[in-house]
Amino acid sequence: MSPQRRLAILRIAFWAAALFAFVMAILPHPPEVPGAPSDKVQHIAAFLTLAALASFAYPTTSPVYLGTGLSLFGAFIELVQYVPSLHRDSDPLDWIADTAATALMLIFLHWLRGKFSEAVSRKS
Repeated sequence: MSPQRRLAILRIAFWAAALFAFVMAILPHPPEVPGAPSDKVQHIAAFLTLAALASFAYPTTSPVYLGTGLSLFGAFIELVQYVPSLHRDSDPLDWIADTAATALMLIFLHWLRGKFSEAVSRKS
């Protein structure tokens, strides 16, 4: 598979996951998640996934830029949840969980890429 095709697939996966996360966040009665994890666990899982997908889909984009964009996306979700007709609860702690999960994943992947490139350069 060509690198361009791989990036296209990863970008489609990222945007599909972002759309899915947004829809689930604004549904008045979202479906039950197996195991009934808490709201914070669901936020953390969603933003760990989004951060990983974003990092692979946009590998040349700064992790700071990706993190800022995902943090703003989390804040936007919380603002939309203030709409009374959605019957959702907006919680600033959800946005903090989103931002922390994003930061942790992006930092981890940045570190991992550094370790991988060190190992490759040592072999050369």
